[in-house]
Amino acid sequence: MAFPKNFLWGGDISAAQIEGAWDEDGKSPTEADYLLGADKNSMRVAYYRMPDGTEGKVSVMSGMLPKGAKYILKDGVFYPNHKATDFYHHYKEDIALLGEMGFRALNLSISWARIYPYGVEKGVNQKGVEFYRDVLKECRKYGIEPVVTLYKYDMPAFYIEDWGGWSNRKLIDEYVEFARVCLTEYKGLATIWNTFNEINVPLMLCKMVHKTTADLQRGYEEIHNQLVASAKVVQLAHQIDPDNKVGCMCAGFFAYPYTCDPNDFLKLQQEAQAGFYLFSDVFVRGYYPSYAKSIFDKEGVVMNVSEEDKADLAAGKVDYMAFSYYNSSCITTHEVDATVKGNMMGSIKNPYLDASEWGWQIDPVGFKRALHELYGRYQLPLLVIENGLGAQDTLEADGTIHDPYRVDYMKRHIAAMKEAVEEGVDLMGYTMWSCIDLVSAGSGELRKRYGFVYVDAHDDGTGTFKRYRKDSFWWYKKVIESNGEDLG
Repeated sequence: MAFPKNFLWGGDISAAQIEGAWDEDGKSPTEADYLLGADKNSMRVAYYRMPDGTEGKVSVMSGMLPKGAKYILKDGVFYPNHKATDFYHHYKEDIALLGEMGFRALNLSISWARIYPYGVEKGVNQKGVEFYRDVLKECRKYGIEPVVTLYKYDMPAFYIEDWGGWSNRKLIDEYVEFARVCLTEYKGLATIWNTFNEINVPLMLCKMVHKTTADLQRGYEEIHNQLVASAKVVQLAHQIDPDNKVGCMCAGFFAYPYTCDPNDFLKLQQEAQAGFYLFSDVFVRGYYPSYAKSIFDKEGVVMNVSEEDKADLAAGKVDYMAFSYYNSSCITTHEVDATVKGNMMGSIKNPYLDASEWGWQIDPVGFKRALHELYGRYQLPLLVIENGLGAQDTLEADGTIHDPYRVDYMKRHIAAMKEAVEEGVDLMGYTMWSCIDLVSAGSGELRKRYGFVYVDAHDDGTGTFKRYRKDSFWWYKKVIESNGEDLG
């Protein structure tokens, strides 16, 4: 067999996108709780109010508010993350369904706002601690290994409003204490930890939305603080339990030069460094790479990395490299009109690839290439966190959901992954996005479904929230049972 016997077949969920119960049992609001729904042609926004009463709005997951601003909720507006697909009240049923599929792993995130709703000074919310203890126990009951992501864009919103979010160095210590509670309380229930989800995405969004040098300076400083926080948690996790394995995750932005013009290849290399490797090089190797200064100089950014930070980065190198992969893109120095969508970022259209109905181009060969590229660069075990297809599924009158497009997407990507493993890539596992329908992070849509499990919930807030097995549910069950050998 290509895959080892202990290969982690599974899926992903996200607290902010699936749990709902946004204000129950002591949880405080997160940034996601203020985001409205959107669609594939627009970005989500959140409203805020200034001290003088004027109102404005900020774009999805920017983590930046004007000084003095507070998030507000508008009357008569639907906030999709408030109920999401109600995992909070359905977690036993949901995990049982994953157990029925034979899941070996579940990547789940812990909401910081359930554990420390108003920061360390105000204390731990025990109801939040016990909720995740119950979830992890339920996973273990079905032989499912939890892969726990500690931060996925859902810190308490007051940190952004009152502290300035990750631009404030004090947040590093707050995050480390939040991690300490999780690592201590769930010792033995989880041994695979992921410090940050797609750590490179907030800076990419910052570059899209905020154009001033001051904004970019803040964006780079925020990511630096997260990298230091990650390194500190890696050290802490190893101290608390030597069996812990800790990684960090980047969004997989992989591209091709659009032409054979050498300038296209050079631009591709530069964008790969600035958008991906600048981050992974730090958390894998423990220091900023040689090309970092040229990136900072180009952006007009001055990074002052203290000796203490350098020591923490060096001591907090990860045990594995995690990344997401949905699609590839094309990069060129030439004028090209045809464009497509993608994970957070658009691209020039690749004429050799098909695309999903949301415009994300489908490229399993690019997935294989990414696996080889990352393992060749780092020689660390890889973990695929997030790979999947968003599509509109139809619930038939008899309760079935036929999703051959999802099966085809996954079949082709798993086949490419299998080839990479056979060719020498050390791969720990594959947790696809997302095993249960939930709210799309980028658009806030529920109609954009990824899961093997259909949830009867809709973009207007209606639905029974009943769970149904899709055709892909049975297909993935067979894949797991055969350890990736039967993809038919």
